[in-house]
Amino acid sequence: MYDIFGKFGAIRQIRIGTNKDTRGTAFVVYEDIYDAKTAVDHLSGFNVANRYLIVLYYQQAKMSKKFDQKKKEEEIVKMQEKYGVSTKDK
Repeated sequence: MYDIFGKFGAIRQIRIGTNKDTRGTAFVVYEDIYDAKTAVDHLSGFNVANRYLIVLYYQQAKMSKKFDQKKKEEEIVKMQEKYGVSTKDK
């Protein structure tokens, strides 16, 4: 990862997803935003080990919405269990 992304600027950190929902994902944090832009421009669609990279900017708003939705779904399941309600067809 450092070899591929490091060509476009100084990297502050790389975080690789290890959970079921983040596997295959990595977050690369550059020291300078312009280095990140250069990496996005040059590495999108780049082939590594017969897989194509999809390089995007991190968007906090989208990630927080996804987290909020998961939290709401968990609350609904807890409420269903508490009151003995099932949404499955019998």
